[in-house]
Amino acid sequence: MPSMLDAVVVGAGPNGLTAAAELARRGFSVAVFEALDTVGGGARTEELTLPGFRHDPCSAVHPLGVGSPAFKDMPLDRYGLEWLHAELPMAHPFDDGTAAVLSRSVSETAASFGPRDAGAYRRLVAPYLGTWDTLVRDFMSLPLTALPRDPVTLARFGVDGLPPSTWLMRRFRDDRARALFAGLVAHVIAPLGGLATGAIGLVFALAAHTGGWPLPRGGSQAISDALAAYVKDLGGTIHTSYEVKRLDDLPPARAYVFDTSPTALARIAGFGRFYDRYRYGASVYKIDYALDGPVPWTAAEPRRAGTVQIGPGSREIGAALHQVSVGTPPRTPFLITAQPSLVDPSRAPGGKHVFWAYGHVPHAWEGDLTEAIERQIERFAPGFRDLILARATAGPPQLAARNANYVGGDITEQHADAIVNAANSSLLGGGGVDGAIHRKGGPDILAACRALRASHYGRGLPTGQAVATTAGRLDARWVIHTVGPVHSPDEDRSALLASCHRAALRVADELGARTVAFPAISTGVYRWPVDDAARIAVRAVREAETSVEEVRFVLFDERAYEAFAAHVR
Repeated sequence: MPSMLDAVVVGAGPNGLTAAAELARRGFSVAVFEALDTVGGGARTEELTLPGFRHDPCSAVHPLGVGSPAFKDMPLDRYGLEWLHAELPMAHPFDDGTAAVLSRSVSETAASFGPRDAGAYRRLVAPYLGTWDTLVRDFMSLPLTALPRDPVTLARFGVDGLPPSTWLMRRFRDDRARALFAGLVAHVIAPLGGLATGAIGLVFALAAHTGGWPLPRGGSQAISDALAAYVKDLGGTIHTSYEVKRLDDLPPARAYVFDTSPTALARIAGFGRFYDRYRYGASVYKIDYALDGPVPWTAAEPRRAGTVQIGPGSREIGAALHQVSVGTPPRTPFLITAQPSLVDPSRAPGGKHVFWAYGHVPHAWEGDLTEAIERQIERFAPGFRDLILARATAGPPQLAARNANYVGGDITEQHADAIVNAANSSLLGGGGVDGAIHRKGGPDILAACRALRASHYGRGLPTGQAVATTAGRLDARWVIHTVGPVHSPDEDRSALLASCHRAALRVADELGARTVAFPAISTGVYRWPVDDAARIAVRAVREAETSVEEVRFVLFDERAYEAFAAHVR
């Protein structure tokens, strides 16, 4: 490694890896640093439910990946990236047993809307057909950093796309076209009346007509793996299991690129409270399914589609998006679902299928949307529940824990009877302490957690409770998993945080453990102020009636150590 790098990239998700590749292929020296032990970020593939079922925890279908100007300039196919296309990019079923479709063919798409709207759709997209390469480069460069390549087309696109999508949908007379277009806008979790939401729907539609909505063979991890291999071949270096706490942890460089959240950037770069007022948008509640067969859609079109939108009507979709935007979980969620094994049999054992669905929920929402999601799916695919072999659920806290862009301390090196894991309710691993324990402890911990999910905690371990498994390869006899609460400025959840510590000690007593190591529960992605968390944790442990002889707090940085030490004294 040179004494002064041209660029350091923090975070090896697809965006960070793409930035590294763009720099490296231009001759710059680049190093990438990733906290987890593998690259991937939001483009990963894992066995979340049962052995042999390969799921994408985050993104699965990539219309803007296959059409990416950056990807088109990279030989990623040489590194194993192969795009697979379902017969239809997307289908949108209705209660009457029919469906509209988004096809590679404009004519097929228009015909599915019915005779009253077929012409309106053709006229909407016609000016942009054949212009994707220049249009997407200009659109993705906004605000413009250089003169647009095709200013006339970009200006026309602005006229159509800058107004709210509700304006654009007035072109359609019937709800079939309006509903499908509303679903396209909903992919970015934005209310339909937002500025430039028309452009979002148009981009997704044009992407289907140009390059399709494909999935990578083997899962989204293939994208990250191809990018990483390309970066290395260009002379870049990638460092995994490298936890960045501050800029001093990184080598000298002329530029630092962060593929992280704004708050993680502030913490690492030492910006203090610069991003304290940053507000995250709405989130999702996602379920990954292992199925005994294909989804039994009533309409024929969804059986051929890689993606299926479940609304069904534009008003229903608009209502769900509005409820989420004002902080209320939707009464009837709009769903986006994907069927990877429809085109990639390698994703599941013979005759079986993987399937995922998500609905929109407010940021940091802690509820359970499973029943509402499955009720919606059954509405258009009766008998769906009968095919479920296993499911892995993840709400906003669990999704954040899987990809937190946050660095914690290493509790995995502790020698103790029991190590406490700051788990998420799925018990299937995540980021921070949870991910570190699963990685270091090995597959025996995950197998034990899956057995607990199957036997006792089908919907996950509730917040504030605790349960034990083997410690696998850790230098301990047991891991005690407990789910901490997400901090809320509007609700006092300190009793739940205290309950985590008391419940963990009760389980330790049942096991006969004498030494227990705790992390700083809820202080990572769950955003609990570390000083307050230390106060609650120390008090809960001191007041607990327990036979445990030694409780050890293992802290991830100097600030946390000082906070806990102040309360232990």
